[in-house]
Amino acid sequence: MFEALKQRFESVFSGLRGKGKLTADDVTAALREVRRALLEADVNFKVVRDLVDAIRVRATGADVLNSITPAQQVATIVYEELINIMGREPAPMSISPKPPTVYMMVGLQGSGKTTTTVKLAKRFSRSHKPLVVACDLRRPAAVEQLRVLAEKAGVAFFGPEQGESDPVAVAERSIAYAEDHLCSLILLDTAGRLQMDDELMNELESMKTKAPPFEVLLVVDSMTGQEAVEVSNVFNKRLGLTGVILTKMDGDARGGPALAIKSVTGVPIKMAGMGERVEDIEPFDSKRMASRIMGMGDMMGLMEKLERTTTDDDAERLAESLKKNRFTMEDMLLQLQQIKKLGPLDKIFEMLPMLGSAKALKGANVDMSVMKYTEAIIQSMTLKERRSPEIIKGSRRRRIAKGSGTSVQQVNQVLAQFEQMKNMMKSLGMFGKAGPKSYKLKGMMKNMFKG
Repeated sequence: MFEALKQRFESVFSGLRGKGKLTADDVTAALREVRRALLEADVNFKVVRDLVDAIRVRATGADVLNSITPAQQVATIVYEELINIMGREPAPMSISPKPPTVYMMVGLQGSGKTTTTVKLAKRFSRSHKPLVVACDLRRPAAVEQLRVLAEKAGVAFFGPEQGESDPVAVAERSIAYAEDHLCSLILLDTAGRLQMDDELMNELESMKTKAPPFEVLLVVDSMTGQEAVEVSNVFNKRLGLTGVILTKMDGDARGGPALAIKSVTGVPIKMAGMGERVEDIEPFDSKRMASRIMGMGDMMGLMEKLERTTTDDDAERLAESLKKNRFTMEDMLLQLQQIKKLGPLDKIFEMLPMLGSAKALKGANVDMSVMKYTEAIIQSMTLKERRSPEIIKGSRRRRIAKGSGTSVQQVNQVLAQFEQMKNMMKSLGMFGKAGPKSYKLKGMMKNMFKG
């Protein structure tokens, strides 16, 4: 995500740091590179112009140029101005005080609207009973696609009757269905547009009148560049958008829509799709996005991911081990399984600050098969061996290798990794300091990344 922009910014600021004291000319040259980087990221040229002008006014002030750390001051100014154009505060999803709350999902075809509808429903299922409604009766198999995705995500589905062709009528009937089945949130998956089609836009306006939505959410492909801003403007003028959801933020997104939509249209970006899994959607936070663009990572986002994928039982189990000054193969297996739940490791590394070891991790070629055979080896051990790995000698190692379909050498490697992890946890002072109920995963993460 924003990889090219991130690298260009890193190059600009490393050059400034190498100069020590800065002049106005140094800042001008750096801002020229910042402008070029933003234009290459397909950010709207008016937004780029306003952003660079705002940075120049602040960065060429005497308090910055005469500062002890002028390069850091300039970087901070760029970070703050990026936040300004994306929206200073997160814009939360609104819920109607009188259920059911209706969300109308709109967008161009291929933007990921149907998948995003289910992702959003799944996210809200923690505190609401959502209902996804198939209102796309034009695209072949669109209704079946939504039905299958809803079933996999475990959320309720409502679709047209046999031969029904009026999506407005389907939307109207879904409200009565939701009330009868105590569904508190309705998500209308409308037909996607290949272009600005008046007939289809009229259909959306009619649906908005007959089934009044509490939110009108435009789903935008973050890889479409400046076109996304044009699309947002048209939809906003016709429907009065309340928010935008950016999809495919985990791909080769250059950053244009994220950096320009709020500034140009005034419509806030509310959510961001960060992957293909149904869980991979999160509130859009300009501070976190700016941090990633500037190479500062997103540790809060990483901690939230960890807390979402870790059950209280798992946290208490690990805490109990640490309290008793022990770390077993069972604990190592638990940690491996938690890491797998987080998703692709390269996406996790993106959330780490680009400093020291994090940089090395980002450049590393992580072989996921290593994690698989490590898990297989631990699962091939007896309960006694997992809790007391020091008893695993020659014959036991051969049996474990055979049972896991690996070699004795690989078993030896896993045992060595276990000892390294155990020693690391000792050196970080993680043993004996937390009771099972008071132990918090967030605190553990702070310790692991401290220093």
